[in-house]
Amino acid sequence: MDDDDGPGAVPAPVVVLAAVAAITYATFPLEGVLGRDLDVFNGYVSELSAADQPYRAFFGGGDLVTGVLAVIVAAGAVRALRRRRLATAGWTFLGLFGVCAVGDASFPLDCAPSRATWCALRERSAHVSFSHEFHAVTSSGVVICGVVALLLLSLAARRYGWWPALARWGLPLALAEAMLAAAMMAAMFTGQWLGAVQRTQVAALCLGLLLIAWALHADRRLHADPGLHADPGLRADRRGAAHAAGPVAMARDEARA
Repeated sequence: MDDDDGPGAVPAPVVVLAAVAAITYATFPLEGVLGRDLDVFNGYVSELSAADQPYRAFFGGGDLVTGVLAVIVAAGAVRALRRRRLATAGWTFLGLFGVCAVGDASFPLDCAPSRATWCALRERSAHVSFSHEFHAVTSSGVVICGVVALLLLSLAARRYGWWPALARWGLPLALAEAMLAAAMMAAMFTGQWLGAVQRTQVAALCLGLLLIAWALHADRRLHADPGLHADPGLRADRRGAAHAAGPVAMARDEARA
């Protein structure tokens, strides 16, 4: 396979699993349906899966499934697609995102601080379990690895002229996720709007997974039907990706068309 063939294509199940991972990570909107009285403006999403909560298996299970699927998708992409430094690094961080999501499910909070004063006092006095304390590490890892994965894959798309959807939307979305992470830190410091910011951040991570799934699906279509190479719209998309990468890639893409 030469450079003109693009990154290659992953098996169809990998695309499906990437989309499913985005859906299973978005369980938090169901908190209202399940009748929980968690403060959506100031309470952590992770409190839904705290060890003393009635629906912990459902919400924690969503994180677990997302984590496992993300690892599978990352491994499938590394195995099936062309290996370039930025792309491989991006898939690696997607896998680490999955590992951290599994960690979130495996090390839940003991209780929900925003719902119980006694829980908040135990947390502040450090009278909580290792699982409760370590959950902050895994949650931070989810955010960091998710942002870095999308950023690297977007840069790879622009640098190599691959994945037009990621080249166009990945970087703005990654930057938005990074800004939401900074806003999350500010909300933790002020103690206000923590839940609202975190829910928006999780939604952005879900959009990132959907964007990755769509990019992989689009390349599968292109790989399955070489006649799509002649599609003017597709050529325009690839020229847009190449333009973002710089003059050299743009010239190469024009020669291809």
